[in-house]
Amino acid sequence: MGRKRKAMGWRTRVLGVAVLAVIAAVAWSWWSLRHWTPDAALWPDQGAELSAADGLVRMDTLKALGARFVYLDATDGETGRDPAFAPNLAKAREAGLQVGAVHRFDPCTMADGQSAAFVVTVPRAGDLLPPAIALDRTAEDCPKPVSEAAVESELMTLINQVEAHAGKPAILKPSQAFEDRYHLAGRIERNLWVEGTWREPTYAGRPWLMWTANEAFASDAADEPLRWVVVRP
Repeated sequence: MGRKRKAMGWRTRVLGVAVLAVIAAVAWSWWSLRHWTPDAALWPDQGAELSAADGLVRMDTLKALGARFVYLDATDGETGRDPAFAPNLAKAREAGLQVGAVHRFDPCTMADGQSAAFVVTVPRAGDLLPPAIALDRTAEDCPKPVSEAAVESELMTLINQVEAHAGKPAILKPSQAFEDRYHLAGRIERNLWVEGTWREPTYAGRPWLMWTANEAFASDAADEPLRWVVVRP
């Protein structure tokens, strides 16, 4: 009986150590993932995408972490304007970071209203990076049905209008859900910005220029996790 108790006690201790090891490994993996950025020796051009949802961002700290640029969420559809765009633009410039602006495409509304919002919000400045158009909403939730052809047509109109204002070709930033729905990455000849933490995404079906490599990067630069972005060398 005593031997059985000793054996059971030994197995319990071993099991407890194994469980603790698994918990420690999971915690370490979680911590490492939240603080991970691609190797700067392989990906020298790194930065972040920021919005008002990120709260106060310390641009000098961001630069010290290796950021060379930031993309700032500027407008969303016809009426959405990020209240942090203007102050973040000023602070990023002061910190010596390159800056670009992001517009979120709304497939439910016409391009003219969306481009008007972008033009009013984003200054026409030669030092700004090429504008980015985020494609992460599909037309399934639109109040009225919108065909695939209409989505592509309005997107092309928006691209042309944003490029006319910026004086530079736009970068398209499709989510996997948007690309799976419309398959536009291969039909519109613009540089691509893809998303996918840790692993290089392949859903665009062709080479891309930019990659959101960590969608929840934890750092001293902000109280909230940031979207860490790299540019293909």
